[in-house]
Amino acid sequence: MAAVNGEVSFWYAAEGVPQPGPALPGDRDVDVCVVGGGYTGLWTAYYVKKAEPDLRVALLERRFCGYGASGRNGGWLYNGFAGRGAFARTYGRGRAAAMQRVMDASVGEVVETAAAEGIEADVVRGGVLEVARSRPQLERLRAFAETERGYGEGRVEELSAKEAGERVNAAGVLGGAWSPYGARIQPAKLVRGLARVVRELGVEVYEGTPVTGIVPGGDGRRPRAVTPYGTVTADRVLRATEGFTAGLRGERRTWLPMNSAMVATEPLSAEFWAEAGWQGREVLGDFAHAYMYAQRTADDRIALGGRGVPYRFGSRTDSDGSTQVETVRQLRRILNDFFPAAAHARIDHAWAGVLGVPRDWCATVELDRASGLGWAGGYVGSGVTATNLAGRTLRDLVLGRDTELTALPWVGHTVRRWEPEPLRWLGVQAMYAAYHAADRQEAAGRATTSPIARVADLVSGRI
Repeated sequence: MAAVNGEVSFWYAAEGVPQPGPALPGDRDVDVCVVGGGYTGLWTAYYVKKAEPDLRVALLERRFCGYGASGRNGGWLYNGFAGRGAFARTYGRGRAAAMQRVMDASVGEVVETAAAEGIEADVVRGGVLEVARSRPQLERLRAFAETERGYGEGRVEELSAKEAGERVNAAGVLGGAWSPYGARIQPAKLVRGLARVVRELGVEVYEGTPVTGIVPGGDGRRPRAVTPYGTVTADRVLRATEGFTAGLRGERRTWLPMNSAMVATEPLSAEFWAEAGWQGREVLGDFAHAYMYAQRTADDRIALGGRGVPYRFGSRTDSDGSTQVETVRQLRRILNDFFPAAAHARIDHAWAGVLGVPRDWCATVELDRASGLGWAGGYVGSGVTATNLAGRTLRDLVLGRDTELTALPWVGHTVRRWEPEPLRWLGVQAMYAAYHAADRQEAAGRATTSPIARVADLVSGRI
């Protein structure tokens, strides 16, 4: 089992979990109030303040900046975003392609901005390597590569088993797909650096300040964020709470808080890395239905994640990142399966977090001028890069700019609410049970994608 379970995440192990900064000292009146101190909130505050330094911007965070998914994720800075296929069907292929081009460029935007602001986040632009380890996975890989080529040549390179193994020598690989639009990062270093920078810009950051309600404006009233320590009134109140959105009054069915869990090994030997390769530090994933994601860390560990227990009844969230023993065992099995030479490596840390899942699995950005309320999120696990784009898009909406970003299809996209309990819990449990069953069928030798997975995709709203 893991030496440490929880304590927010492994990414804080070296420097320790941050202590919250000063809380809101009382009522405040500002121009822009951001609720949530993760990537979305920090990028939004950053870009708004850089664009208009005289604006008064306040950011409210329940614990400390980076407590949620921004400080717990797998460190995949890549160009995926939730909902591309749905956006293409609803708004047209051209608008979906425009968003993909902007997402491609956003990988570089994050890397370059971090460098310009002196944020050291262990960034390596090794791209994204996704591998197939069964015939159905290989079928899906080829379909994925064909779809990607439809959005522009050079976006993905299809690899043979030998070529994929030369990048990362994982067991049982039949083929791979590599994209240049990706980088490995240390998530907590990025979020802590962003928090430092926004404070230096003059953003008022109040930590240890839970927001108990967001009140819309209208009829001459301005919107407000209500906390136990005072109320912040602003021209615009922007919700950036992602997986914790269900904890706000009236938002329980807006986005489902999906759990994802990770483990980190001890630092692995030079002999292991000589066999495993991974010299390019690509972020690594697969084409299983209940997929895994991994990276080679700066200190030569493997950090690997997967879904574990996908959802807690009533949209409850975890306590400081602790995860179930069975989830740790499950991730250990995946690690051993991919890298048999690491079978005896110690697991130093296990943790979990939540990500926001809309009912149609499409991320959104919105600003309602009548109420003064805005929001962004629902990234379905693709938020490390998408949050940056969301922050820039919210900046343009707040400042009333008509730009390429405000014309993207996720702006103003309407999502229906999740079903009430117990239907929500039953549906998610059934969906992931189906995906795991499909993976078992395919690993046992099935030649094509399991129909169980196709039904689960349809029921879940993912297609």
